[in-house]
Amino acid sequence: MMYLADEKRYAQMIYNRCGKSGLKLPAVSLGLWHNWGGVDTYENAKAMTYRAFDLGITHFDLANNYGPPAGSAESNFGKILGEGLGAYRDEMIISSKAGYDMWPGPYGEWGSRKYLIASCDQSLKRMGLDYVDIFYSHRFDPDTPLEETMGALDSIVRAGKALYVGISSYDAENTKKAAAILKDLGTPCLIHQPCYSMMDRWVEDGLLDAVEEEGMGCISFSSLAQGLLTAKYLNGIPEDSRAAKSTGALDASRIDEVTLKKIKALNEMAEARGQKLSQMAIAWVLRQPAMTSVILGASKVSHIEDAAASLANLKFTEQELQKIDQILA
Repeated sequence: MMYLADEKRYAQMIYNRCGKSGLKLPAVSLGLWHNWGGVDTYENAKAMTYRAFDLGITHFDLANNYGPPAGSAESNFGKILGEGLGAYRDEMIISSKAGYDMWPGPYGEWGSRKYLIASCDQSLKRMGLDYVDIFYSHRFDPDTPLEETMGALDSIVRAGKALYVGISSYDAENTKKAAAILKDLGTPCLIHQPCYSMMDRWVEDGLLDAVEEEGMGCISFSSLAQGLLTAKYLNGIPEDSRAAKSTGALDASRIDEVTLKKIKALNEMAEARGQKLSQMAIAWVLRQPAMTSVILGASKVSHIEDAAASLANLKFTEQELQKIDQILA
Protein backbone atom coordinates (compact mmCIF):
# COMPACT_ATOMS: atom_id res chain seq x y z
CA MET A 1 0.00 0.00 0.00
CA MET A 2 1.15 3.53 -0.76
CA TYR A 3 2.11 5.48 2.36
CA LEU A 4 -0.30 8.22 3.48
CA ALA A 5 0.95 10.52 6.23
CA ASP A 6 -1.09 11.09 9.39
CA GLU A 7 -3.24 14.19 8.93
CA LYS A 8 -2.50 15.22 12.54
CA ARG A 9 1.30 14.95 12.19
CA TYR A 10 1.94 18.57 13.14
CA ALA A 11 -0.31 18.66 16.21
CA GLN A 12 2.24 17.86 18.93
CA MET A 13 5.72 18.53 17.53
CA ILE A 14 7.64 21.67 18.53
CA TYR A 15 9.50 23.54 15.76
CA ASN A 16 12.43 25.80 16.66
CA ARG A 17 13.98 28.48 14.50
CA CYS A 18 17.46 27.52 13.37
CA GLY A 19 19.66 30.35 14.62
CA LYS A 20 18.80 33.60 12.86
CA SER A 21 17.69 31.90 9.66
CA GLY A 22 14.18 31.55 8.32
CA LEU A 23 14.28 27.76 8.72
CA LYS A 24 12.60 25.85 11.54
CA LEU A 25 13.57 22.34 12.61
CA PRO A 26 11.59 19.88 14.71
CA ALA A 27 12.85 19.69 18.29
CA VAL A 28 13.46 15.99 17.63
CA SER A 29 15.09 14.94 14.37
CA LEU A 30 15.73 11.40 13.13
CA GLY A 31 19.31 10.23 12.51
CA LEU A 32 20.02 7.33 10.17
CA TRP A 33 23.53 6.58 11.45
CA HIS A 34 22.57 3.08 12.60
CA ASN A 35 19.78 0.64 11.65
CA TRP A 36 19.14 1.94 8.12
CA GLY A 37 22.09 0.14 6.51
CA GLY A 38 22.33 -2.77 4.13
CA VAL A 39 22.93 -5.19 7.03
CA ASP A 40 19.73 -4.08 8.77
CA THR A 41 16.08 -5.03 8.29
CA TYR A 42 14.68 -2.73 5.62
CA GLU A 43 11.04 -3.05 6.69
CA ASN A 44 11.95 -1.92 10.22
CA ALA A 45 13.85 1.09 8.84
CA LYS A 46 10.87 2.00 6.67
CA ALA A 47 8.43 1.62 9.56
CA MET A 48 10.57 3.88 11.78
CA THR A 49 10.85 6.51 9.04
CA TYR A 50 7.09 6.56 8.42
CA ARG A 51 6.29 6.71 12.13
CA ALA A 52 8.72 9.58 12.64
CA PHE A 53 7.07 11.63 9.91
CA ASP A 54 3.62 10.82 11.29
CA LEU A 55 4.80 12.32 14.61
CA GLY A 56 5.90 15.56 12.96
CA ILE A 57 9.59 14.66 12.75
CA THR A 58 10.32 16.34 9.44
CA HIS A 59 14.13 16.30 9.56
CA PHE A 60 16.07 13.21 8.43
CA ASP A 61 19.83 13.34 9.00
CA LEU A 62 22.23 11.21 6.96
CA ALA A 63 25.87 11.10 5.86
CA ASN A 64 27.71 9.50 2.97
CA ASN A 65 29.29 6.82 5.18
CA TYR A 66 26.19 5.77 7.13
CA GLY A 67 25.37 2.07 6.89
CA PRO A 68 27.03 -0.34 7.04
CA PRO A 69 28.12 -0.72 4.33
CA ALA A 70 28.94 2.94 3.67
CA GLY A 71 26.32 4.58 1.47
CA SER A 72 23.62 2.03 2.16
CA ALA A 73 21.64 4.22 4.58
CA GLU A 74 21.25 6.83 1.87
CA SER A 75 20.31 4.16 -0.66
CA ASN A 76 17.67 2.72 1.66
CA PHE A 77 16.32 6.17 2.48
CA GLY A 78 16.08 6.85 -1.25
CA LYS A 79 14.09 3.63 -1.61
CA ILE A 80 11.75 4.73 1.19
CA LEU A 81 11.25 8.07 -0.55
CA GLY A 82 10.46 6.25 -3.78
CA GLU A 83 7.89 4.01 -2.10
CA GLY A 84 5.72 6.89 -0.93
CA LEU A 85 7.47 9.25 1.48
CA GLY A 86 8.84 11.27 -1.42
CA ALA A 87 5.36 12.64 -2.09
CA TYR A 88 5.97 14.84 0.96
CA ARG A 89 9.43 16.07 -0.10
CA ASP A 90 8.57 19.74 0.38
CA GLU A 91 7.57 19.05 4.00
CA MET A 92 10.95 17.49 4.82
CA ILE A 93 14.44 18.66 5.71
CA ILE A 94 16.95 16.11 4.42
CA SER A 95 20.60 16.52 5.33
CA SER A 96 23.79 14.71 4.44
CA LYS A 97 27.51 15.10 5.20
CA ALA A 98 30.97 14.29 3.95
CA GLY A 99 34.24 14.11 5.84
CA TYR A 100 34.98 10.55 6.87
CA ASP A 101 36.57 7.70 4.87
CA MET A 102 34.29 6.80 1.96
CA TRP A 103 36.29 5.39 -0.97
CA PRO A 104 39.91 4.26 -1.65
CA GLY A 105 42.68 6.64 -2.53
CA PRO A 106 43.68 10.15 -1.47
CA TYR A 107 40.39 11.83 -2.47
CA GLY A 108 37.98 9.75 -0.41
CA GLU A 109 37.82 11.60 2.91
CA TRP A 110 38.44 14.84 4.84
CA GLY A 111 37.64 18.29 3.46
CA SER A 112 39.04 18.94 -0.02
CA ARG A 113 36.91 20.53 -2.71
CA LYS A 114 37.40 17.37 -4.81
CA TYR A 115 36.02 15.10 -2.10
CA LEU A 116 33.13 17.26 -0.85
CA ILE A 117 31.62 17.97 -4.27
CA ALA A 118 32.04 14.41 -5.52
CA SER A 119 30.52 13.07 -2.31
CA CYS A 120 27.53 15.40 -2.54
CA ASP A 121 26.89 14.20 -6.10
CA GLN A 122 27.07 10.57 -4.96
CA SER A 123 24.70 11.18 -2.03
CA LEU A 124 22.11 12.83 -4.28
CA LYS A 125 22.30 9.89 -6.69
CA ARG A 126 21.86 7.32 -3.91
CA MET A 127 18.81 9.11 -2.52
CA GLY A 128 17.33 9.98 -5.90
CA LEU A 129 17.23 13.69 -5.04
CA ASP A 130 17.94 16.88 -6.95
CA TYR A 131 19.13 18.60 -3.78
CA VAL A 132 19.51 18.18 -0.03
CA ASP A 133 18.29 20.83 2.36
CA ILE A 134 21.51 20.88 4.41
CA PHE A 135 24.97 19.66 3.42
CA TYR A 136 27.67 19.46 6.09
CA SER A 137 31.41 19.33 6.38
CA HIS A 138 31.36 16.31 8.68
CA ARG A 139 34.64 17.10 10.44
CA PHE A 140 37.38 19.71 10.47
CA ASP A 141 40.29 18.89 8.17
CA PRO A 142 43.59 20.09 9.70
CA ASP A 143 45.47 19.66 6.40
CA THR A 144 43.14 21.51 4.02
CA PRO A 145 42.75 25.30 4.10
CA LEU A 146 39.44 26.18 5.69
CA GLU A 147 38.84 28.55 2.76
CA GLU A 148 38.85 25.54 0.39
CA THR A 149 36.42 23.49 2.49
CA MET A 150 34.02 26.38 3.00
CA GLY A 151 34.41 27.39 -0.65
CA ALA A 152 33.30 23.91 -1.68
CA LEU A 153 30.19 24.21 0.51
CA ASP A 154 29.42 27.58 -1.07
CA SER A 155 29.80 26.06 -4.55
CA ILE A 156 27.43 23.23 -3.66
CA VAL A 157 24.74 25.74 -2.70
CA ARG A 158 25.32 27.88 -5.79
CA ALA A 159 25.04 24.76 -7.97
CA GLY A 160 21.60 24.07 -6.49
CA LYS A 161 22.70 20.84 -4.82
CA ALA A 162 21.94 22.10 -1.28
CA LEU A 163 19.82 24.88 0.16
CA TYR A 164 21.93 25.42 3.29
CA VAL A 165 25.30 24.31 4.64
CA GLY A 166 26.59 23.38 8.06
CA ILE A 167 29.57 22.02 9.95
CA SER A 168 29.90 19.16 12.41
CA SER A 169 32.25 18.62 15.35
CA TYR A 170 34.31 21.79 14.76
CA ASP A 171 35.76 23.45 17.85
CA ALA A 172 34.76 26.98 18.82
CA GLU A 173 37.73 28.71 17.17
CA ASN A 174 37.30 27.00 13.81
CA THR A 175 33.53 27.40 14.00
CA LYS A 176 34.02 31.17 14.12
CA LYS A 177 36.54 31.08 11.27
CA ALA A 178 34.28 28.90 9.11
CA ALA A 179 31.29 31.15 9.77
CA ALA A 180 33.29 34.25 8.80
CA ILE A 181 34.46 32.70 5.52
CA LEU A 182 30.98 31.57 4.56
CA LYS A 183 29.52 34.95 5.46
CA ASP A 184 32.00 36.66 3.14
CA LEU A 185 31.10 34.21 0.37
CA GLY A 186 27.40 35.01 0.79
CA THR A 187 26.36 31.55 1.99
CA PRO A 188 25.86 31.79 5.78
CA CYS A 189 26.63 28.77 7.93
CA LEU A 190 23.18 27.59 8.98
CA ILE A 191 23.98 25.08 11.71
CA HIS A 192 26.55 23.22 13.77
CA GLN A 193 26.15 19.53 14.66
CA PRO A 194 28.17 18.47 17.73
CA CYS A 195 28.03 15.52 20.10
CA TYR A 196 26.33 16.66 23.31
CA SER A 197 24.80 14.86 26.27
CA MET A 198 24.73 14.91 30.04
CA MET A 199 27.85 12.74 29.91
CA ASP A 200 29.71 14.67 27.20
CA ARG A 201 29.58 18.44 27.71
CA TRP A 202 32.52 19.70 25.67
CA VAL A 203 30.27 22.10 23.74
CA GLU A 204 29.68 24.12 26.91
CA ASP A 205 33.34 25.21 26.85
CA GLY A 206 32.91 27.96 24.26
CA LEU A 207 31.18 26.26 21.32
CA LEU A 208 27.59 27.06 22.30
CA ASP A 209 28.59 30.69 22.83
CA ALA A 210 30.26 30.77 19.41
CA VAL A 211 27.19 29.29 17.74
CA GLU A 212 24.92 31.90 19.29
CA GLU A 213 27.31 34.75 18.46
CA GLU A 214 27.40 33.68 14.82
CA GLY A 215 23.61 33.33 14.59
CA MET A 216 23.83 29.64 13.82
CA GLY A 217 21.51 26.86 14.91
CA CYS A 218 22.79 23.85 16.83
CA ILE A 219 21.66 20.22 16.58
CA SER A 220 23.14 17.54 18.82
CA PHE A 221 23.92 13.90 18.12
CA SER A 222 24.58 11.08 20.61
CA SER A 223 22.46 12.88 23.21
CA LEU A 224 21.59 9.51 24.77
CA ALA A 225 25.34 8.72 25.01
CA GLN A 226 25.03 5.81 22.57
CA GLY A 227 22.24 4.33 24.69
CA LEU A 228 23.84 4.78 28.12
CA LEU A 229 21.19 7.37 29.02
CA THR A 230 18.36 4.88 28.62
CA ALA A 231 17.09 2.04 30.75
CA LYS A 232 18.74 -0.47 28.39
CA TYR A 233 21.84 -1.11 30.52
CA LEU A 234 20.36 -0.92 34.02
CA ASN A 235 20.46 -4.71 34.40
CA GLY A 236 23.42 -5.73 32.27
CA ILE A 237 24.30 -5.63 28.57
CA PRO A 238 21.55 -6.97 26.26
CA GLU A 239 22.73 -9.18 23.39
CA ASP A 240 21.21 -6.89 20.74
CA SER A 241 22.71 -3.68 22.17
CA ARG A 242 25.48 -1.55 20.67
CA ALA A 243 27.75 -2.40 23.60
CA ALA A 244 27.40 -6.13 22.87
CA LYS A 245 28.51 -5.80 19.25
CA SER A 246 32.24 -5.97 18.52
CA THR A 247 31.80 -3.24 15.92
CA GLY A 248 29.39 -1.22 18.01
CA ALA A 249 29.78 2.49 18.71
CA LEU A 250 29.59 1.96 22.48
CA ASP A 251 32.52 0.35 24.26
CA ALA A 252 31.24 -2.16 26.82
CA SER A 253 34.07 -1.18 29.17
CA ARG A 254 32.30 2.16 29.74
CA ILE A 255 29.49 0.34 31.53
CA ASP A 256 31.22 -0.21 34.85
CA GLU A 257 29.81 -0.15 38.39
CA VAL A 258 30.43 3.57 38.85
CA THR A 259 28.66 4.44 35.60
CA LEU A 260 25.76 2.11 36.38
CA LYS A 261 25.30 3.75 39.77
CA LYS A 262 25.03 7.15 38.06
CA ILE A 263 22.62 5.89 35.41
CA LYS A 264 20.37 4.31 38.05
CA ALA A 265 20.29 7.56 40.03
CA LEU A 266 19.39 9.50 36.90
CA ASN A 267 16.72 6.93 36.08
CA GLU A 268 15.14 7.41 39.51
CA MET A 269 15.16 11.15 38.96
CA ALA A 270 13.49 10.77 35.55
CA GLU A 271 10.79 8.58 37.05
CA ALA A 272 10.10 11.28 39.65
CA ARG A 273 9.60 13.70 36.72
CA GLY A 274 7.17 11.30 35.08
CA GLN A 275 9.62 10.53 32.29
CA LYS A 276 11.82 7.75 31.03
CA LEU A 277 15.57 8.35 31.37
CA SER A 278 15.90 8.79 27.60
CA GLN A 279 13.17 11.43 27.64
CA MET A 280 14.82 13.37 30.45
CA ALA A 281 18.14 13.21 28.59
CA ILE A 282 16.57 14.73 25.47
CA ALA A 283 14.82 17.42 27.51
CA TRP A 284 18.10 18.23 29.28
CA VAL A 285 19.85 18.94 25.95
CA LEU A 286 16.95 21.01 24.64
CA ARG A 287 17.03 23.21 27.76
CA GLN A 288 19.99 25.03 26.17
CA PRO A 289 18.78 28.20 24.41
CA ALA A 290 21.27 27.62 21.58
CA MET A 291 19.98 24.10 20.87
CA THR A 292 17.60 23.87 17.92
CA SER A 293 17.07 20.11 17.80
CA VAL A 294 18.24 16.72 19.05
CA ILE A 295 19.06 13.96 16.57
CA LEU A 296 17.53 10.70 17.72
CA GLY A 297 19.04 7.34 16.94
CA ALA A 298 16.50 4.52 17.01
CA SER A 299 16.30 0.77 16.45
CA LYS A 300 12.55 0.38 16.88
CA VAL A 301 9.38 2.43 16.46
CA SER A 302 8.83 2.73 20.21
CA HIS A 303 12.12 4.64 20.58
CA ILE A 304 10.79 7.31 18.22
CA GLU A 305 7.48 7.50 20.03
CA ASP A 306 9.26 7.88 23.37
CA ALA A 307 11.46 10.67 22.02
CA ALA A 308 8.52 12.62 20.65
CA ALA A 309 6.75 12.23 24.00
CA SER A 310 9.73 13.77 25.80
CA LEU A 311 8.58 17.19 24.56
CA ALA A 312 5.66 17.09 26.98
CA ASN A 313 8.04 17.99 29.84
CA LEU A 314 11.03 20.15 28.88
CA LYS A 315 11.32 22.27 32.03
CA PHE A 316 13.80 21.71 34.83
CA THR A 317 13.96 23.35 38.22
CA GLU A 318 17.30 24.71 39.38
CA GLN A 319 17.31 21.97 42.02
CA GLU A 320 16.90 19.28 39.37
CA LEU A 321 19.77 20.63 37.30
CA GLN A 322 22.00 20.78 40.36
CA LYS A 323 21.10 17.20 41.27
CA ILE A 324 22.00 15.99 37.76
CA ASP A 325 25.39 17.70 38.10
CA GLN A 326 25.93 16.11 41.51
CA ILE A 327 25.06 12.64 40.21
CA LEU A 328 27.48 12.95 37.31
CA ALA A 329 30.27 14.74 39.19
